Amino acid sequence: MRFLPSPHFSQRPVNSEIDLIVLHAISLPSGHFESQHIESFFMGELDTDRHPAFSDLKGVRVSAHFVVDRNGAITQFVPLSKCAWHAGASSWDGRDNCNDYAIGIEMIGDEKTPFTQSQYRETARLCRVLIEHFPAISNQRIVGHQDVAPGRKWDPGRQWQWDKFHRSLSRIRKLDLEVEV
Repeated sequence: MRFLPSPHFSQRPVNSEIDLIVLHAISLPSGHFESQHIESFFMGELDTDRHPAFSDLKGVRVSAHFVVDRNGAITQFVPLSKCAWHAGASSWDGRDNCNDYAIGIEMIGDEKTPFTQSQYRETARLCRVLIEHFPAISNQRIVGHQDVAPGRKWDPGRQWQWDKFHRSLSRIRKLDLEVEV
């Protein structure tokens, strides 16, 4: 796994227990699945003049803890002890600001194209490692961005097959993935 240190993070509140994983989908521009623009965006280096679809991203500062590309390769951008800026205005289980207590995982994808088998497998493997590190996270505390920001966000959307993901999650036994805590 690669680690690219994003400048877009903040400190977690004192005594904030990590107990949620939020799954997202991203493609830049929409419908394009290369990782270079996403990496540039999370690193604060996206040339917003490069594509018309990027113009509304000028000055936007976001990140996720992880990105899972179409081949299943994982890149980490923010240490788990820090808040990545992925959920925005959000709430789960009566608590606001999910960034304070959640880990954000972006999968490269959109609303039209099915996710790949590699993405299901590697996202499940990553989630299993995170559950081992943070026992307050259970399978039921892995949710979509649309669940924590309903009406505002759609992802990971209809294309993400939760049953398939949970089957992959239940089959994971080997935990050989190293993450930056």
